[in-house]
Amino acid sequence: MSEFRLPLREDLIGQNPYGAPQDRVVARLNVNENPFSPSRELRQALAAAVMECSAEINRYPDRDAEELREALSNYIVREAGITVPREQVWVANGSNEVMSHIMSAFGGPGRIALSFEPTYSMYPEYARDSFTQLVIIERVSDFSIDVPGACEAIAANRPSVVLVASPNNPTGTETPLEALRALAECAKLNNAILVVDEAYAEFRRDKESTAIKLLHQFPNVIVTRTMSKAFGFAGARVGYCLASAPEIINALMLVRLPYHLSAITQAVAITALSMSGELANQVEILRSERDALVQDLLELNIAVVPSDANFILFGQFPNRHEIWQALLDQGVLIRETGPDGWLRVSIGTPEENQLFIESMRNIVNSNPIV
Repeated sequence: MSEFRLPLREDLIGQNPYGAPQDRVVARLNVNENPFSPSRELRQALAAAVMECSAEINRYPDRDAEELREALSNYIVREAGITVPREQVWVANGSNEVMSHIMSAFGGPGRIALSFEPTYSMYPEYARDSFTQLVIIERVSDFSIDVPGACEAIAANRPSVVLVASPNNPTGTETPLEALRALAECAKLNNAILVVDEAYAEFRRDKESTAIKLLHQFPNVIVTRTMSKAFGFAGARVGYCLASAPEIINALMLVRLPYHLSAITQAVAITALSMSGELANQVEILRSERDALVQDLLELNIAVVPSDANFILFGQFPNRHEIWQALLDQGVLIRETGPDGWLRVSIGTPEENQLFIESMRNIVNSNPIV
């Protein structure tokens, strides 16, 4: 008998799945989570929502998540002061699935997506999985986007999708609203969708810079967001997008799996949105902790990229893995990602942040090459 060979797609041979270490350490600061557990009141409300939902768990969930989309629409009014009707809202299992829907609907064989590195490491995988060619444009030295150069690249490559993360991961930098407006115009002239990934929107210093403001001005803009970060809802897997027109949402519905969002997920997300006021204090603490950590790192003569997210990119180190390991040896897990020489630390609780900066002081004091 001939030996069986797994008929894996050739482009997947030798690839590794996306992931980050999940080691049990004193301070796990590597995946940009909200470090604060939900309040007792919210946990009780979530449990009650699951109990009520379970009475009809034998039935399929609302396939279009109408109530949850309405709740997200109302949240955007409260958070950003902008009205986006339910028909222009879509929701899925994390913003990753939302992005997968976008690439399935607007990417595909023979099509191009364009993005700006360094940026979120999943973008190449979204492109790969949808058989979309990905064109990468390098950001300038301060990790901003050269907008005239980007517009030239859009005109030259004619992508169907342009991906911009703002605040950007892993750099934490924000793309100004005027730059996003110019990119939206360039994309529209070339018949492309501009996708602005705002996973960290609630942490930015200037809330007025949200790309949601572009939805009423351009027919080709999608803004993606998540409940994983500011909401502290990473384990629930809820992401959503806001689109310029219902037609965009209808296109995403074409490629979603049937009943893709469970009834329990919808119920707990609606409950969390109804109690969204409790996250405001957490976000304010995390912003304050972030800014304090930036100052602490600067005082150690360590380069820091200004951040509008719940993490900080810092460096530059001759051997960043050595620093990463030295922190892990002291019970602090951060992320070895982004450009060579740089490391990324998530903002944790005040106690976790104190352990991180004390560990960095120990490293700097014992290692003159840092």
